[in-house]
Amino acid sequence: MNGAESLVRTLLGGGVDTCFANPGTSEMHFVAALDQIPGMRCVLGLQENVVTGMADGYFRMAGKPAATLLHCGPGLANGLANLHNARRARSGIVNIVGDQATYHRPFDAPLTADTDAMARTVSGFVRTSARAADVGRDAAATIAAARTLPGAVATLILPSDTSWSEGGVVAEVNPPPAPPAIDPLAIETAARVLRTHPGTLLLLGGRGVTAKAQALAFRIAKATGASVKAEYVNARIERGRGRMQLDRVPYPFDLAVAALAPFRQIVLVSAKPPVGFFAYPGKPSVQHRPDAEIHTLCRYEQDSEAALEALAEALDAPHVPFDDPGPVTEIARGAPTPEGLARVVAALLPENAIVSDESLTYGWSFYGVTHAAAPHDWLQLTGGAIGDGMPVATGASIAAGRDRRVLSLQADGSAMYTVQSLWTQAREKLPVTTILLNNRRYQILIGEYEAVGARPGATAMAMLDLGNPGLDWVKIAEGMGVEAARATTLDECADLLRGSFRREGPFLIDLVV
Repeated sequence: MNGAESLVRTLLGGGVDTCFANPGTSEMHFVAALDQIPGMRCVLGLQENVVTGMADGYFRMAGKPAATLLHCGPGLANGLANLHNARRARSGIVNIVGDQATYHRPFDAPLTADTDAMARTVSGFVRTSARAADVGRDAAATIAAARTLPGAVATLILPSDTSWSEGGVVAEVNPPPAPPAIDPLAIETAARVLRTHPGTLLLLGGRGVTAKAQALAFRIAKATGASVKAEYVNARIERGRGRMQLDRVPYPFDLAVAALAPFRQIVLVSAKPPVGFFAYPGKPSVQHRPDAEIHTLCRYEQDSEAALEALAEALDAPHVPFDDPGPVTEIARGAPTPEGLARVVAALLPENAIVSDESLTYGWSFYGVTHAAAPHDWLQLTGGAIGDGMPVATGASIAAGRDRRVLSLQADGSAMYTVQSLWTQAREKLPVTTILLNNRRYQILIGEYEAVGARPGATAMAMLDLGNPGLDWVKIAEGMGVEAARATTLDECADLLRGSFRREGPFLIDLVV
């Protein structure tokens, strides 16, 4: 058995049965082993940032890590942006990177890079195998690190000679460790704060936004007069009718400050004290009021649901049903607006759908309007590195299977970063509908110009213009093997959306906004 074969057998034994790949010469023996050993689903991405984004989306829905396969340091570099997003989402990924043979590295061949250093910028664990006999053991350690709550990017660097050399040994993967225990003093402190300060904010993040956690937080809020919000960015929120109408801290800095201004007491549930995405001249970095007292109920690596359950019991909070906003029955018509499109989505979204949201500026109002949609999962851009929407949608679809429709709400500028995702959707015949929000500009940066106090002129504005020449998204999608059509009104968009939900494979709606 060579090292590559021991790697594949260790992955399968550790529950890793899906591999998102863009391989090269250094990884050929691993590819051969995948062909010879049954059990691994292999999904090809045409660019590494697609590969890493798919692995992120997969974990968010499957709750277990997939493997990636990247080609040397430059291939890893191509995938770093979505590994950054995955790190912020706390997604578990077994990130396998081929490398130069151990004896070839000193000759400084063209693809030689400091792969270890690059991997450490996005990984919670990095290991480089030195011999074929080490590969299985190193893979087992990498899998264990990726599976440690809440999840982590764990990178195994595999010099090519450790793959092709004989002497591989399959290793057993240890079960993930139990999460750190909840501190009883944290429960006691949070309960005291909530009893004595009715205007307290429960700020949810991480696993604190699951449906169960929301139900517990809602009980606590009703019993104490507290408010509940989620962090602005979340890897996965279970939402829709029958669940909590959970609002988020807004993205625009001034709106976030205004939303948090009433709260002198904030209890963090697997969340961080809210800060701005960027620094702005004359404004603070934190968004909460300066005199706010911050209390931590639990951290990301702890069990949020267990912490909230203990807090609800400490407060003797009774079970209460969620408020029902009622279904959206009237579909907006006419020229596209953000609120109108959100109502179309809320009315038509199939039950148990998955929404991958990289709508950016056009979609700031989508979230609140879709509280009344059918029950669904909402996946967000967690790390701010644009280009994750379509890969996350693709990986989520592979994890969830053909019975769940994925709706990708996608801004046009960031779509071009990972447009190759459409090709994988077509190749795998995935039930993914993309609404391409075609405003022909980097609209988010136009807003940021104003926020930082800059004064753009003609040259600067030309750098934000995507209309010269225009992007023909119908032709782009069809060139990737995905059927597509253009819509200029909400009526047309609704008709196309209904039709797409009846399809087995992918479809793209080019919505001119």
